[in-house]
Amino acid sequence: MSARDAILGRLGGSRPSGAIAREAAILTNDPERPLVAPEALIPQFLAQLGLASVAATFERVRDWSAVPAAAAAYLDASALPRSLYLPPDPRLRTCDWNGFSLRETCAPDEPAAIARAVSAVAETGSLIFETGRTAPMLPNFLTLHHLVAVEARTIVAQLEDVPAHLRDVRAHYWVTGVSGTTDIEGQYVRGAHGPRFLHVLLVEDTPD
Repeated sequence: MSARDAILGRLGGSRPSGAIAREAAILTNDPERPLVAPEALIPQFLAQLGLASVAATFERVRDWSAVPAAAAAYLDASALPRSLYLPPDPRLRTCDWNGFSLRETCAPDEPAAIARAVSAVAETGSLIFETGRTAPMLPNFLTLHHLVAVEARTIVAQLEDVPAHLRDVRAHYWVTGVSGTTDIEGQYVRGAHGPRFLHVLLVEDTPD
């Protein structure tokens, strides 16, 4: 039995067959979630980042060359030294980090780390990370301040729209906002199981 036939059966009774067919068509043809126009992906993603449930900040940067300056501005505003754990990610390593103290390893009390997300989800404000030798996972959960660069062109509309290439990756994980818990006396506490601050650098102009 098709989905349309099943819905027709549930909508049956004494109602005119034409009205039942029209309602069944609406239920079966409309998407489960509203479609998001391409031009609305970035505004929706940034709006999700600002929600209290996500509690992330963001800055839009013109291209990858502007990422270090944006990271420096964030650290300065947070009264932190210009010191970062920098993963062996090829895209981040090609940036000019002159003036930074860069860490090759990440200590449990490291104040800040930067990483690259391979995609993001407009529906939830989620960031998607790969795991591998150039993208270690643990540093992204050790530091107090987590800076994440992600390309605007990689944003997808909904959770189901995972980029096709990620389906063949051995492992990837999703981060939606800062770490939080209500296990401590029923009070919401940020940073209990990971970074307390999440700052997204949205890279807008990237090469194909």
